[in-house]
Amino acid sequence: MQSITEIKSLRSQIKAWRQAGLSVALVPTMGNLHQGHFSLVEKAKTMADKVVVSIFVNPMQFGANEDLDSYPRTLNEDKQGLADLSTDIVFTPSVDTIYPNGLGEQSFVDVPGVSMGYCGGTRPGHFKGVATVVTKLFNLVQPDYACFGEKDFQQLQVIKTMVRDLSIPVEIVGVPTMREVSGLAMSSRNGYLSAEQKATATALFKTLNSCAEQIKAGNTDYKALEQSAQLSLEQAGLKPDYFEIAQRDTLKAATLDDTQLVILAAAFLGNVRLIDNLQVEI
Repeated sequence: MQSITEIKSLRSQIKAWRQAGLSVALVPTMGNLHQGHFSLVEKAKTMADKVVVSIFVNPMQFGANEDLDSYPRTLNEDKQGLADLSTDIVFTPSVDTIYPNGLGEQSFVDVPGVSMGYCGGTRPGHFKGVATVVTKLFNLVQPDYACFGEKDFQQLQVIKTMVRDLSIPVEIVGVPTMREVSGLAMSSRNGYLSAEQKATATALFKTLNSCAEQIKAGNTDYKALEQSAQLSLEQAGLKPDYFEIAQRDTLKAATLDDTQLVILAAAFLGNVRLIDNLQVEI
């Protein structure tokens, strides 16, 4: 596995692969890798000849009061895990490499519509930061494929929309959420939780499942279902951020005519913000 930090070296290797007729897949991450991330790498390896994994804690997608400084960084362990999977390149640029003129003078990419509401509503500017750094990574790596986890479902839809709108020649691949035995969606932020909090956090997935089962059973009173779910989360000891039933592709509020749905949820447990979702077909 090659460990690359500079753009020139990355582009040189990508050029050599292209000249050899090899396909390339990209897995963008912020590090602190877990089995969920590794499942993206494994998927990427089935789709392309070469796999690039980027590790970059992107300051543009963090708000003023969010956990940028304390975000877990485990680069040595991450590299070992990627090497064990025979990853071809791990790209670990510095902030100055990605944003040489600073964030204040950086051009950015904004994806309207699908980025509004949900995490975009409670984290202003978050998806502008995501779209911008992913666009830069696409320009640097020029991959044929890029793999993203379905746990961050709104992020996945933002990237898909951006690629379509800007005619970026990358196939976006969504990979199913990896879960702990308890059902809790794997996340780098789970490391902030105590054992007791982890047990409480399982209420998020249980509530999503309960809501999904009621929809499949024919309950289409979506507002009542959302309100009931939020109450269930509160009773379990979580502080709901949102719990909403939406049309899967547009993320607009679900109507009775929609058959492809996604239930999107976020809740706080102490200072830790948990997100999860379930897709439902009716």
